[in-house]
Amino acid sequence: MQFSMREVFAPKLFKSLTHYSRAQFGQDALAGIIVGIVAIPLAIAFGISSGVGPTEGLITAIIAGFLISLLGGSKVQIGGPTGAFIVIIYGIIQQYGITGLTIATIMAGIILVLMGLAHLGSVIKFVPYPVIIGFTAGIAVTIFSTQMNDFFGLGLTDVPANFIDKWIFYFHHFQPNWWAFGIGLFSLCVCIGMPLVTKRVPGSLAAIIFATIAVWLLKTYAPASWGIASLQTIGDLYELPHGIPAPHLPSVELEEGESVFTLIQRLFPSAFTIAMLGAIESLLSAMVADGVIGDKHNSNTELIAQGVANVVVPFFGGIPATGAIARTMTNINNGGRTPVAGIIHAIVLLLVLLFLAPLVGMIPMACLAAVLIMVSYGMSGWRTIYGLCKHPSRDLAVLAITFFLTVIFDLTVAIEIGILLALVLFLLRTSEATHIRTFHNEIDPNEDTDIQSNLEHLTIPDKVEVYEIDGPYFFGIANRFDDIMGRVSTETYPIRIIRMRKVPFVDSTAMHNLSMLIERSHREGMTIILSGVNQHVHKQLLKGGIEQMMNPENICPNIHVALHRAEILLRS
Repeated sequence: MQFSMREVFAPKLFKSLTHYSRAQFGQDALAGIIVGIVAIPLAIAFGISSGVGPTEGLITAIIAGFLISLLGGSKVQIGGPTGAFIVIIYGIIQQYGITGLTIATIMAGIILVLMGLAHLGSVIKFVPYPVIIGFTAGIAVTIFSTQMNDFFGLGLTDVPANFIDKWIFYFHHFQPNWWAFGIGLFSLCVCIGMPLVTKRVPGSLAAIIFATIAVWLLKTYAPASWGIASLQTIGDLYELPHGIPAPHLPSVELEEGESVFTLIQRLFPSAFTIAMLGAIESLLSAMVADGVIGDKHNSNTELIAQGVANVVVPFFGGIPATGAIARTMTNINNGGRTPVAGIIHAIVLLLVLLFLAPLVGMIPMACLAAVLIMVSYGMSGWRTIYGLCKHPSRDLAVLAITFFLTVIFDLTVAIEIGILLALVLFLLRTSEATHIRTFHNEIDPNEDTDIQSNLEHLTIPDKVEVYEIDGPYFFGIANRFDDIMGRVSTETYPIRIIRMRKVPFVDSTAMHNLSMLIERSHREGMTIILSGVNQHVHKQLLKGGIEQMMNPENICPNIHVALHRAEILLRS
């Protein structure tokens, strides 16, 4: 199949502007402002929890959000940092430092662009649901575990990255700051309770506003003996600039005897994980959005836009970005219908960084921890997991394995094994969908339909055996078919008809096994007749040299001709 460049890369913004109206701009502007406000606490929280800082989170939301809306293949996708990246970013920084994260993010962006150019946008959608739910739930548990330090105000440094070691470390050093815990608990209650009061104001935004005001009042008017000074805010830990840093090239510090190529090799698994996670999350978000607004996104364009964003953002100190489902749905629910809303959301965040940095510095860390605890709860998908318990045990096992690998090991291992599990699951189900039936004496045409007809039974001559392959004829089936064929001696059935009318394709293993079967038939005096070979499969047989190995008359268009051919061979 051939694709034009326009089909591969066709940003929705330019098509949306062809029939743009003032009324639509009003809706997009309102939606963009609301989404921008919603994105403020999330961008800050994701940046801090990833091991960088609030500035990096905001910069990523601004630049990546702008580029994804400008170049993306979805009308309503909102891009930026997401909770799914926290675990992988934190692990990369601990192992390779900020430089390693920068290089890995740029590599991931290049991988995403190449995936889009190679038309792999639709392939990502075939990752099984249990795999996605497994590592999403695992990420949620990991995010939750990383917030205990700030939620309880433990003030711990050098917290282990490993899940089990982290909790052991918490228990051994559990001396909570009750002011921090009180603010965190208050913020958590606001996040939970706000949707019960009004859904127009996000719970995370309300929690940050109320908690920040409360902490400011306490620090200003409470007596020093209360110990409120020990309550940490963003400004106590991070220096907030008043603008976007100038772009700069990453400084690569190599270990002794190491080359840049060696560093790239070491970072490739992490880059691949970022790319796959970004591709899956962004395309899932776009698919959910399509169902709500009745549109169809261009998955390849979306991948290219995500890739460009991840190539550009690191030069400004940002972190990996992708499409964010929660912010995308907020955009839709507030009337956003074109990428203009996403661009306005980025402008709102830019204004916050330029003019409201001092206020951002007053946000308590415990409040951000509460916001991320709610994010992890939303990501956990426990209702979906409960529903999957009623599904086949194989799906539940795949989910459990992916979840376990994500929590106990890391996301890189989980995604690699998860993709492998997806492939194995696909092959198993494809193998189960292909059936091999053996016929002697007669064939009942009514077995192939749920409508009883008056078609006569087809009589199979003596010494003729008919095998019907129902489904794809690939390596998972080829070996099974060889075993079935080998159980019967040539003397009993010297003529064997292979009925292939329901075979949509054959792979190289099946072609090899078929050629070996024909060679064996020549040695043992057995005749192979192929029946009902469709045009596509026939071309494959021709290319594979199978037709040259056989008498052309033994490749028959249907079972009637094949049975007639068998009778002629028996008489000769």
